[in-house]
Amino acid sequence: MLRKIKESTEFLQKKTNRNPQVGIILGTGLGGLVNEIEIEYSISYEEIPNFPFSTVEGHSGRLIFGNLGGKQVVAMQGRFHFYEGYTMDKVTFPVRVMKLLGIKNLIVSNASGGVNPNYQVGDLMILSDHINLIPNPLIGKNITELGPRFPDMSDAYCSTLIAKAEAIAKANNIPIKKGVYIALTGPTLETPAEYKHMRIIGGDTVGMSTAPEVIVARHMDIPCFAMSVITDLGVPGKIKKVTHAEIQQVSEVAEPKLTLIIKKLITNI
Repeated sequence: MLRKIKESTEFLQKKTNRNPQVGIILGTGLGGLVNEIEIEYSISYEEIPNFPFSTVEGHSGRLIFGNLGGKQVVAMQGRFHFYEGYTMDKVTFPVRVMKLLGIKNLIVSNASGGVNPNYQVGDLMILSDHINLIPNPLIGKNITELGPRFPDMSDAYCSTLIAKAEAIAKANNIPIKKGVYIALTGPTLETPAEYKHMRIIGGDTVGMSTAPEVIVARHMDIPCFAMSVITDLGVPGKIKKVTHAEIQQVSEVAEPKLTLIIKKLITNI
């Protein structure tokens, strides 16, 4: 796999001659942050050697190189999921490439379902921790050039970045939650009993991404920051049928607030 990671990296280095400082992964309905980037290169995943391509509606499938908040960034406009049928090394492959491109921090966004009864649709939540119930992406032979066999995950989400984001939200009068994200395989949304179970085991939100990318980033010693948009509720009495289109719509409404926080956070890194 290391050979393929290096092939992809070399292709992108030759095509862009960029050394991004920050990597960004944009979730469902949250691709509009790209509009804030001073874009220098926009490359379809299909052009990049060894890259998978996104099959999910609302995920554009492009790697964006440019400037945001005074920093060189590389942004995934569309991510990969285990439920699409990709192996975990494919799901997290772009994070490996970002590391070799030179990123020093990773920022991740996602749409998720709230199981905390204090949450409302449209809330923003900073991830303080996660519970990963998707197969761990580090299962298999360890690549020692990338990281240790048994990486520590006690600080999966960088406390310094969290504190900065909280200060930005407060200064801009943006209400913010902070909690634990549970990563599930999908693609089904959860049953009422599953929502209840997720709350019992310590979750505040549930989704189908983020944790694998963060695990791989931490394996490579990249500090991480992540935010969720609460697009639906898995709280007894508030559960209703929801479609992917409705999830996208809620994400798009909340997007300007998330975009502001992330842009200012990158400026302050």
